[in-house]
Amino acid sequence: MLSPKPRLLLVGLEPLEVTAITSQLDCLTVVYEHLPLSKLVDGNLYVESRLHSGTFLKVDKVIYHGIFENDFDFLTLLALWNGPCLPDAGGMMDCRLRHSGLVRALHVTKFGDLPRGMSLTSGEWHARQPTVAKWSNWHCGENKARIQDTWTSPNEITVYEPFIEGEAVRIMLIGDKVWQIHLKGEDWLKSIHHPDAAQMPVDADLEEDAKRLANYFHFQIVGIDYMIGLDGKKYLLEVNHIPNVTVFPFVREAFIDFAIQWVKQ
Repeated sequence: MLSPKPRLLLVGLEPLEVTAITSQLDCLTVVYEHLPLSKLVDGNLYVESRLHSGTFLKVDKVIYHGIFENDFDFLTLLALWNGPCLPDAGGMMDCRLRHSGLVRALHVTKFGDLPRGMSLTSGEWHARQPTVAKWSNWHCGENKARIQDTWTSPNEITVYEPFIEGEAVRIMLIGDKVWQIHLKGEDWLKSIHHPDAAQMPVDADLEEDAKRLANYFHFQIVGIDYMIGLDGKKYLLEVNHIPNVTVFPFVREAFIDFAIQWVKQ
């Protein structure tokens, strides 16, 4: 009797990436653009069938590539399952909440010297120098403000860090491949999505630091943002547990190839 084929769950990927990955695999697949209805039973992961409501299918591996407003509990379930998940579910859980993820990363990075502040509720904040405020636990480059003098914070946890003049860069890791992306923007906000964002030579110190962080969080895929000040000093900004893999074709190709080989292991 033939053993049943393994079942792969893909969550949050774009249709083109789903097709590129699954066309090279000989396994059963369940694909969700959003968070699936799921449960963990006796150490086994089950998700609801796309075809038969109320029917749950046992899952053997998961590829997850999305950020959803209420995804922390799903990531926790994946981490408790502790099965094969790309990226690592425990690492995603550790990094998903912006502020607590930053604290964990600051214990590991060599570039955590920015003196930060925090407020827990709405109120006046008196900035003594140009400052960046970051509130809520939403990644994706939102909920940021550059402030000076007096500013009224939102009624959410807010972290404050000095505004650094210089270059914003991302170290992107996929398996053993490394790139450095120069983030760009029309104003002080920099992004990988700006049309002028481009690959640049990799800084050896940032590569070493990014690999240290990736190892700590058990990430095989990760994007880590840094600032390089005008004086050459480097500062960690954020660990992106779900970094964009579609903007640059060379990153997209590497992601697809890595995901295919990971499933085949």
